[in-house]
Amino acid sequence: MSDVTVKELADTVGAPVDRLLKQMQDAGLPHTSDEQVVSEEQKQELLAFLKRSHGESASAPRKITLKRKSVSTVKAGGQGKGRTVAVEVRKKRTYVKRGEAGLEPAKLSTVEAETPQVKGQAELEAERIRSEELSRKAAEEETRRKEAERKAEDERRREEAERAKELEQAAKEREAATEANKAAEAAAEVARAQAAAQKTAEGRTGGKRAAKERGRERQREGRDEFDDGRTRRRELTLRTETRRVKRKPVEQRGGGFERPADFIQREVAIPEVVTVGELAKSMSVKAGEVIKTLMGLGVMATINHALDQDTATLVVEEMGHKAKTVSANAIEHAHEESLQVEGELQPRSPVVTVMGHVDHGKTSLLDFIRKTKVASGEAGGITQHIGAYNVEIPKGRITFLDTPGHAAFTAMRARGAQATDIVILVVAADDGVMPQTEEAIQHAKAAETPLIVAVNKIDKESADPERVKNELAAKGVIPDDWGGDTQFVNVSAITGQGIDELLDAVLLQAELLELGAVEDLPGRGVVVESRLDRGRGSVATVLVQNGTLKQGDIVIAGEFYGRVRAMIDDRGEAVRSAGPSTPVEILGLSGTPEAGDSFAVVADERTARDLADHRKARSTEHRMAAQQATKIENMFATMQEGEKRVLRLVIKADVRGSLEAIMHAISELDTDEVKAVVVGSGVGGISESDAMLAVTSNAVIIGFNVRADGAAKKVIEREGLDLRYYSVIYELLDDVKKVMSGMLAPEVRETILGVAEVRDVFRSPRFGQVAGCMVVEGTIYRNRKVRVLRDDVVIHEGDLDSLRRFKDDVAEVRNGLECGIGVRNYDVKIGDKIEVFESKEVARTL
Repeated sequence: MSDVTVKELADTVGAPVDRLLKQMQDAGLPHTSDEQVVSEEQKQELLAFLKRSHGESASAPRKITLKRKSVSTVKAGGQGKGRTVAVEVRKKRTYVKRGEAGLEPAKLSTVEAETPQVKGQAELEAERIRSEELSRKAAEEETRRKEAERKAEDERRREEAERAKELEQAAKEREAATEANKAAEAAAEVARAQAAAQKTAEGRTGGKRAAKERGRERQREGRDEFDDGRTRRRELTLRTETRRVKRKPVEQRGGGFERPADFIQREVAIPEVVTVGELAKSMSVKAGEVIKTLMGLGVMATINHALDQDTATLVVEEMGHKAKTVSANAIEHAHEESLQVEGELQPRSPVVTVMGHVDHGKTSLLDFIRKTKVASGEAGGITQHIGAYNVEIPKGRITFLDTPGHAAFTAMRARGAQATDIVILVVAADDGVMPQTEEAIQHAKAAETPLIVAVNKIDKESADPERVKNELAAKGVIPDDWGGDTQFVNVSAITGQGIDELLDAVLLQAELLELGAVEDLPGRGVVVESRLDRGRGSVATVLVQNGTLKQGDIVIAGEFYGRVRAMIDDRGEAVRSAGPSTPVEILGLSGTPEAGDSFAVVADERTARDLADHRKARSTEHRMAAQQATKIENMFATMQEGEKRVLRLVIKADVRGSLEAIMHAISELDTDEVKAVVVGSGVGGISESDAMLAVTSNAVIIGFNVRADGAAKKVIEREGLDLRYYSVIYELLDDVKKVMSGMLAPEVRETILGVAEVRDVFRSPRFGQVAGCMVVEGTIYRNRKVRVLRDDVVIHEGDLDSLRRFKDDVAEVRNGLECGIGVRNYDVKIGDKIEVFESKEVARTL
């Protein structure tokens, strides 16, 4: 680099001129103005000074080491019989900066110019030699392996031949012994036959001699049988000893089992329910011994029989062991104890939930504070699920939870009140207290959460803040200027009036609460929302309440667990950790937990999996018990009231909170005659399995902010299913209510058209009995239903057969006129009243 001025050098390095001059003066250079020239040596001196000031050594050579690894394959062995060997070549090069390793510049340049070609050839030659050496070693290794396999095969064949020879020899010995037994038996039988014949021939005179002869014969036979039996026993003993000799090497290798000499008392953990087989395994005894003990206690059981905790304890103590009862929720208790860790409390920002009636301006108020447009992104301008936002203001940081105001989201508002420190109740100044306003007050009181009332829409001409105060005071919310403990702030989400006063009231209330949390602990908190994203999988919005949640932590949330793969804050930016009172979205859970479930960081994945399995099992047990109870209740209800009309639904939603709210709202539409049953539900798009479930159960498919995929659309079109999409929840509920109303049996309403009083009765050869009447009320019509009343009691109901006036048939007779009425198949008397009515079927609504 050529000589430059101080100003040019400052522009080159991007530093202010005055700071560069100060550094040069500190380095001992004589420069005092920006027009002075800086030489190359002065630059090097300044650079060395700056390195020393930053803790670097200017004299030590700097080296760069590059490593490279390549893998190739080499085929070793003969033609067609070789095998492929993987060869890994590792290269390492070290480069030293010019002028710092003791070489002269000219000499180093020459080396650098000449080295690459020579060095490349040397490396290629070395690599070729290494490859040949590896191939030779691989071939030798393969030859040794094959030789060892051949020797092992020869040894195995030799052992099999010896074993076969021994078996053949043993078979021959058994055959020879059998033949000897048969020969001895045959000889004895012949001897007995000869002795019998001789006895018959000799008669009585030769009895003694024959008796002696038979005695000697029996002794000879007995000795032969004894000798033969003893030979067989020796042969059996010899073969048994031979088998024992062959077993001894196996026992020496550890294959034998020896019964312990002394009884070992064990501590046996006994759960609430345990089978006989599991109990025997925990005591290291056979199941037969446990069954024998149970029989002694008067209990007949099998190996799969389930024992309660008390019976199992008696069995364990009867068998001499020590019983230790274990609760079914022991793993949950251990998890809770692991979370009880003390630390130093640090101040944390408040968590504020905005509640109020629908369309009273909750989201617009929070939108003004955050300077964003959240309300425009919600369908119909109504917040569909809980949004968690972190707001930075000059006086501090506040975390806001925006809860829906529609009546269907009662459960979500209740969860918001449980996870919050302060509740802002938004009430429109022109609308006053509404049903959801009362619910929000109840949730806040139930959670014992402080309340701050924001009287919104104060900029309207019809605004009446005093009316709001009076109505809230009637509900138990007393303003602080009336002697109560609730702050009232008049605000406008459009003009921004009173927003600063509202935030000051929140921070003041937070100071009174003295909120604190321990940051140096594993994170724990509550799940605000969860959904299933097509590209990212399960996404859960969580609020950290204590500790710090870090990327890579293993988290258990409700019935699901997983490692936190990524964390995203409310601004959509990726973060690596989240402290107390911070809402983040986490990725990596195995499913979508319920909104309101608690989450916590656990030590390892095994603990998380055990906890999740335990919670799923408990949930399944409760669900099965509820289904069984429902089946029994429905069975008795069907027996007593007849079968109900059922609307079956398959509901899929974008987030868990909306799904729960929809199912809860639909369940409240049930009546004694018609009910809605959700046969399938879930978070995410409508899949082919959902469509097939709707086909088999004859259900209507409802998608809330989700759509059906291609396979599901084909099934829906082929089967002609009813598929409906919604983005606003009250439209969904209105349509379900209409469908259920159409399933109701129509209501029959009767209208009395007119009443006639019987003044006289006479008979007609054409019409039979005819009643002369006076119409005293309404109008009498022909061909309508009639009732006959006697002393204001209905005694007959039938049809009006004929209606005449002065011998003319008429269609109607008005009030105050006389007429003749013929009642079909019934005789009336003077003084009776004939009531004409009509019946109409009116569609019923829920």
